[in-house]
Amino acid sequence: MITPGTAVQEILRTLPSAAGATFLALFPIVNPFGGVPLFFALTADFPDRERNWTALKTALYVLGILVVFMFFGRFVLNFFGISLPVLKIAGGLIVAHTAWGMVTASARITPAETDEAAEKNDISLTPMAMPMLSGPGSIGVVMGLAAHADSLTTYAGMVIGIAALALSVYLFLRLGGPLVAKLGPGAVAGITRIFGFLIFAVAVQLVWDGVADFGK
Repeated sequence: MITPGTAVQEILRTLPSAAGATFLALFPIVNPFGGVPLFFALTADFPDRERNWTALKTALYVLGILVVFMFFGRFVLNFFGISLPVLKIAGGLIVAHTAWGMVTASARITPAETDEAAEKNDISLTPMAMPMLSGPGSIGVVMGLAAHADSLTTYAGMVIGIAALALSVYLFLRLGGPLVAKLGPGAVAGITRIFGFLIFAVAVQLVWDGVADFGK
């Protein structure tokens, strides 16, 4: 009988499928497109060269944060005595909270964080990389996927998927300004809500898988 857990293991078994699954699982949650308006608002006074450098640093921070949690998240779980089903449920609830904020157009960062960012020269780590892009939701997902990794091929594929995601973050932040301006706030909000709905479905699946694992 194929369970959700064994299905995920099968998907992550080969390098291309592990890379593709990791990228597709993280892209809607990270939502690089949704980060473009905030990025350009916070870098409005930056010269083009500095804005592009900030976009690159943000992408590298996203890559580093997710890869670190992918490799060492399991040790954190063992240290605190947290089981995989509990992680799935907790991660699902966090992802659901993120998705709900996207659907209802709630801010993903607090007003205090926005005010602090407006006074900072470097906004690449906070608030852009954390918590705007690689926040608790994406960290929970990458840790959940890594819990099913059972070979170096799977880990390599996941790193490739995360690297592809970081590349997309860089491209969106560097090139997305004119696109956002052309689409307008209404279209951006609509796309964000669509992503939010899809993410909410992912969150429900994570919680369902966690509850199902308790029954084994």
